[in-house]
Amino acid sequence: MGYGRYSHDAHVALTTGRGGAAADELFQQRGCHELMDPYGVQMRESRDSEDHPESLGIVFALDVSGSMGEIPEKLATRTLPDFMQAMLDAGIEHPQVLFMGIGNAAGDAAPLQIGQFESTEKLMDQWLTWLFLEGGGGGGNESYELAMYFAARHTEMDCLRKRHRRGYLFITGDEPPNPVVSRSQVQRLIGDELNNDIPIGDIIEETQRSFELFYLIPDPERGQQVGRDWRDLLGERVIVLESPDDTSYAAAGLVSLLEEAVPSLEALVARLRTAGVTDQQAARVGKALTGFAAALGRDGTPPPALSPTDPPDEDGTSGYER
Repeated sequence: MGYGRYSHDAHVALTTGRGGAAADELFQQRGCHELMDPYGVQMRESRDSEDHPESLGIVFALDVSGSMGEIPEKLATRTLPDFMQAMLDAGIEHPQVLFMGIGNAAGDAAPLQIGQFESTEKLMDQWLTWLFLEGGGGGGNESYELAMYFAARHTEMDCLRKRHRRGYLFITGDEPPNPVVSRSQVQRLIGDELNNDIPIGDIIEETQRSFELFYLIPDPERGQQVGRDWRDLLGERVIVLESPDDTSYAAAGLVSLLEEAVPSLEALVARLRTAGVTDQQAARVGKALTGFAAALGRDGTPPPALSPTDPPDEDGTSGYER
């Protein structure tokens, strides 16, 4: 999938035209859409085409529980066009976006929903608004690990196959990770037969062979509750946002930093301001991405200066001093 051309103007018109529509008007599914049912799906494909000769697969795996449903709503009414424009501004000319919905496999009717990789604003919006915002069924944490499993084993991307360039997987959530991918849940929901459960660390490692994986937490309060658990697994790829409104800009900023479309976090924040983001929101995004930018050496902090000294005669100092 992923054919057709993207129009930012048409995308903005589509989202802003919805005005103050309520979430249940935008997301009218009352169960998993039959085309988003993952059972029996072999592959979701992000492919190059004449329109998109260098496609880049991007997955938004959205927690659609009651506490997290605001993010899909914001994407559908305002922020997805912002994300796409930020990609284009950063020189990412051919993004192909796939939406997943994540619920609780222990209690929800539709704990995993899978769209297609798309390039046009109409088809992106179609899959996004086909998500069933179930609201949560209790009985455990949301099943983020199932989204990783599907991404790792049921996607094919030309960016990876042809150019050895990983795609991007952004998971939004506010609950701790489950310890394993359950073989019984995989069989029931996807149809794959596994010999054993898969430890969460193993499925993360497998997913990261194909995707740059990030876990986005919508605000500092929830970051305090679950951030440490996820950082033990993902390190600085856990991004605690200042506000759910910043989700699209933070995701776009992460792509820009990794694709070297901007030389530093400071340059990223400046680009957001130039694009019309308020100073306050640009600063919030910069704060949320500081840890990851520092891990890349792009937070704007100069490296420590090293000056040569006389080499040691025997054992001793390294020959350099700060």
